[in-house]
Amino acid sequence: MLLVDAHQDLAWNMLTYGRDYTRSVAETRRLEVGTIEIKYKEDTLLGYADYRRGRVALIFATLFAAPERRRMASWETMCYRDAQEAHRLYRRQLDVYHRLADEHPAQFRLLQSRSQLDVLLAAWQQLDQHPEALQDLPVGLVLLMEGAEGVRQPDELELWWQSGVRLIGPAWAGTRYCGGTHEPGPLTKDGFALLEAMADLGFTLDLSHMDEAAALQALDIYPGSIVATHSNALPLLKGEDSNRHLSDRLIAGLLERGGVIGIVPFNSFLLPGWQQGDRRESVTLGHVVAQIDYICQMAGDARHVGLGTDFDGGFGWQSVPAGIDTIADLQKLAPLLAAKGYPPQDIAAILGENWLDHLRRTLPGDL
Repeated sequence: MLLVDAHQDLAWNMLTYGRDYTRSVAETRRLEVGTIEIKYKEDTLLGYADYRRGRVALIFATLFAAPERRRMASWETMCYRDAQEAHRLYRRQLDVYHRLADEHPAQFRLLQSRSQLDVLLAAWQQLDQHPEALQDLPVGLVLLMEGAEGVRQPDELELWWQSGVRLIGPAWAGTRYCGGTHEPGPLTKDGFALLEAMADLGFTLDLSHMDEAAALQALDIYPGSIVATHSNALPLLKGEDSNRHLSDRLIAGLLERGGVIGIVPFNSFLLPGWQQGDRRESVTLGHVVAQIDYICQMAGDARHVGLGTDFDGGFGWQSVPAGIDTIADLQKLAPLLAAKGYPPQDIAAILGENWLDHLRRTLPGDL
């Protein structure tokens, strides 16, 4: 089954740590032994050989930078003080993705249209008959802006669209557009203007990281497609009160709008009280399945949930469930879902088809 991951911070890692995702996970880990990456970032979970082995056909690749007030340490370079600096950092990351695809076309391919998606999937779907073709399949990259502070004014959104960005999440922390994680607040006047301009161009709105007040407003007013690329269900996290997770009210709103929710296999988002540095063995893939099943039970079907790992996004191997060594191991979810009674077509939907269906509906037919 093909796998789609709706959230990976590739460019941030490439620029911050010099990670090269054309390498395998094993090679990157070997090169990083004893370096700052292990102390702060933990062991990588991502690499081209591992994408290929796990049949990861497509990734939503982010443009992400943090506000200066959330800087982790002096070595972190992807932090902004104002919108102009955020814009510069996001454009730099955009260039990284274009260069990655231009210099390694056999491994990575930017996708901006439905016709480009169809070409990529036609190649991947030959695998069952021609498994040897796996050696030559590129991973598709759909660009997602995480936190919209790099959009200086809504009228420049057309520039981002023409550059290949197809999804925008207005928040990470709070932005001038709306409240975000640990910084609550509704949509601002600028936020309403941003959403109006996004809808005019056809962007998908990503509710992940938006404060609930802002997300509920967006569900009411945004006429375009809405998803949550990397968010878990708050009701399964007893004792948690973070606005980072989705309440039943937000989940219901997303389901009503036909959205897809990407489950994050990060231990802190699966087991209340788990902290980085705790034993990873206390969390299993069963916790991921429970999150998936919760969304399916609310929806009454398996058409509104997928994966949004956020891998290498502030955590690594040390902070994911036992059973995951690299991203390829997400295929282990298939037999666990089958054991829970999910038929093959629903498992395929969860692992990738739901996100692919979203892209078929929302990408422009051609450029």
